[in-house]
Amino acid sequence: MAKLYFHYSTMNAGKSTLLLQASYNYRERGMETYLITAQLDHRAGTARVASRIGIADEADIYATDENLYEKIEARMAKGTVACVFIDEAQFLSKSQVWDLARVVDDLNVPVMCYGLRLDFQGNLFPGSAALLALADEMREVRTICHCGKKATMVARMSGDGKVLTEGAQVEIGGNERYVSLCRVHWREAVGDRTS
Repeated sequence: MAKLYFHYSTMNAGKSTLLLQASYNYRERGMETYLITAQLDHRAGTARVASRIGIADEADIYATDENLYEKIEARMAKGTVACVFIDEAQFLSKSQVWDLARVVDDLNVPVMCYGLRLDFQGNLFPGSAALLALADEMREVRTICHCGKKATMVARMSGDGKVLTEGAQVEIGGNERYVSLCRVHWREAVGDRTS
């Protein structure tokens, strides 16, 4: 029975690495996968899922207003798909997460989503909130803070190394812009804790 999965974490936890590994495992056994990533994230180039450890694969892209049920159904008309993989799932809209739930329920294809849970201000992304509500299974991908504790938050940094507390929810970047922290160190970084 197909399920909707949400693998979530902070920045630099290895979510894309896990996605690529899982897709490889399917393909190694002769089962075709369908990789989709956010149109607005070009860090790995257009239409690519890439990991910071150097592995990558071609992917289709989704726009913020696109019907993903129709997109996946059209891809399945070209050939069997054993599993759909969504990278940068935090950028999904609520209606797109419902599209993915319909793919699982009506087309009987598992969908594995990978993305951030929280933004740099400690707020849920819309796609993440919808996935937390609708996913059949959720798995935290763990990474650590500089202190060794589990990192659950992310801080956005300016070009001169200062922590930013205001700005648009979405600003694409990697290690040069974001740092994963435990809640205590995130609170210190944003000025919510003095000791």
